[in-house]
Amino acid sequence: MTAPKSAVYKILVVDDDPDIVELLEFNLKKEGYLTASAGDGRKALEIAASFNPDIILLDVMMPHLDGIATCRLLRENPKFKDTYILFLTARAEEFSEVAAFEAGADDFIAKPIKPRALLGRLAAVKRRDQDPHGAVDAIDINGLRIDRTAFAVYQDGKKISLPKKEFELLAFLAATPHKVFNREELLQNIWGNDVFVLARTVDVHVRKVREKVGDHHIQTIKGVGYKFNVD
Repeated sequence: MTAPKSAVYKILVVDDDPDIVELLEFNLKKEGYLTASAGDGRKALEIAASFNPDIILLDVMMPHLDGIATCRLLRENPKFKDTYILFLTARAEEFSEVAAFEAGADDFIAKPIKPRALLGRLAAVKRRDQDPHGAVDAIDINGLRIDRTAFAVYQDGKKISLPKKEFELLAFLAATPHKVFNREELLQNIWGNDVFVLARTVDVHVRKVREKVGDHHIQTIKGVGYKFNVD
């Protein structure tokens, strides 16, 4: 059983632009986070080993060792298997996004960074860690209300009827906003291991959910899977 995290979250900021590092550390410290920083991937691995960050903010293009390779090496270390890794990069091309998630990233946000939006995502990570089982009766996001006890969904106060699997898929994604899940993970969590269904089943259910609650809630990450948006 995993030990609970301490009240003070430690965040490692990794970027070769000192202005970005300064901006991020200033805003993070104001929110009560304990920070450390590195200007390249190699240094990040060294600091991570002793600093033991709860969250790592990682740039892609860096000298000596880029962010993708750094992320892979971090994930190979059991110590950082569950550490939340968020990529911050100006490279918003699709291939970079796919490579980031394949390397083990939890989220991906493009520069220029909006501190308030970033802090909102980090706050969601803290809530998830403090309540790892997601034991909430309802989720309210941007006019969408998902009532888990009543198996009901409301969009701007209007009730929307969803079959059980569609509801479970929507609720599962919404419980961890911005985290990308591949089709295999969704099949395992929604349908279980005892039922044989094709990966295409996930795509069909996502399409049906979108038809009923709108396209903007669930985003497709091509070549990877799906995530729930709150932006």
